[in-house]
Amino acid sequence: MANSCVLPISILCFLVLTTGGSAYRQAGQQQQAQCRIQSLNPLEPARRLQHEAGYTDVWDQTSDQIQCAGVAASRHLIQQGGLLLPTFSNAPLLAYVVRGRGIVGTINPGCAETFQSSAQTEVEGQFGSQKFRDQHQKIHRCRKGDIVAFQVGVAHWVHNDGNEDLELMVVHDTSNAENQLDQNLRRFFLAGNPQETIEMQQRRGQQEENFSGNLFQGFETKVLAESFKVDLETAARLQGQDDNRGFIVRVGKEFEMQRPSKYEEERREQSPRSNGFEETVCTMRIRENLDDAERADVYTAQGGRISTVNSHNLPILKQIQLSAERGVLYENAMAAPHWTLNAHNIIYILRGSGRIQVVGHSNRAVFNGEVRQGQLLVVPQNYAEVKLAGSEGLEWVSFKTNDRAVSSPLAGKTSVIRAMPEEVVMSAFRVSRAEAHKLKYNRQEVRIFPQSKRQFERA
Repeated sequence: MANSCVLPISILCFLVLTTGGSAYRQAGQQQQAQCRIQSLNPLEPARRLQHEAGYTDVWDQTSDQIQCAGVAASRHLIQQGGLLLPTFSNAPLLAYVVRGRGIVGTINPGCAETFQSSAQTEVEGQFGSQKFRDQHQKIHRCRKGDIVAFQVGVAHWVHNDGNEDLELMVVHDTSNAENQLDQNLRRFFLAGNPQETIEMQQRRGQQEENFSGNLFQGFETKVLAESFKVDLETAARLQGQDDNRGFIVRVGKEFEMQRPSKYEEERREQSPRSNGFEETVCTMRIRENLDDAERADVYTAQGGRISTVNSHNLPILKQIQLSAERGVLYENAMAAPHWTLNAHNIIYILRGSGRIQVVGHSNRAVFNGEVRQGQLLVVPQNYAEVKLAGSEGLEWVSFKTNDRAVSSPLAGKTSVIRAMPEEVVMSAFRVSRAEAHKLKYNRQEVRIFPQSKRQFERA
């Protein structure tokens, strides 16, 4: 069970939870001006980049609502046997595994190469042939339902070793204080030769991310040869000038590395922990699964469930100041109207369809419409929202721009209305004591309301 906090809460809990991530967000006048949103709309990807072993869908970073949240969004599909080439960026990110499974590698500066291959490779050296065992930093398994966290500037790669496509929904927090450039996402590739066509470059706005080559291409070949102590031909291969595979490439059967079994890794990650302080940068967990119904934070038998991950149960999130929520609504169920005190919500629809209403600071709906699988909707901080599932249910993952995001329900057992004295409710809404009592106590559920005989209709 995640250590989430839903109002009403004590003043102490409120202060501790709400001050965590806000100090790390760039809250200048420019960003505030970008949040003067008159209306919201579900967003589809603006462009698709094709690769040898998959594709990448990219959302328009110049969209008003995406600029308001200070993020960048993309979606990778890695085919079976595909490899997302090593890359790093100017912003921390969260990736949600929509489907499939794979292997994730992160390269943290100064960390030891704790994984060693069992196979030996014979290499010709200055003093004759020698046998070596390959060593590398820790690698991680990922599977459907995982949230995976990556720190700013840390190189990483992803390999699909499963038997189906691996799909990742990715949100970069470009407004994070760790990003000391501007709010435009910049990916730095360490391999390959990512390129856009001229047509793509013309369609793309100047403020959007572009893809052009890898980092080694900017260095002289002789400098690289000297740096790695290799010949010029090998150094030229680093630059990948004639590589037209994109940045998701297909690998052969030789792509095997030493790693713990799935059982060993899951047993280690599920072992009891007193707290997260014993974790170092080199050993820190980077993933948490949100698909397991048994770990739900909120559950209603006829309504659905909500699972959250924050810096309490995944300590690395404290460093990158992000968290996430996974929601499942059954047929015609409702997620209680609420607002988030200290974070923007970037909602990605995973499955099904339904309706979402969002009310802004001007006390009018800035969105009241249908959403479906594959769409993205940004709900700015303090804007109130309510979700209603359709006949096929509604599932989503929400990326939050605070490592300890706090929500305040408007209705239900833990709502702001229930926390008020009846006299306040009577005076505020000009109702009788009996009506005030109904407003406070008619709903006994926390955040998920099951289907009822009376369903609200679209106005």
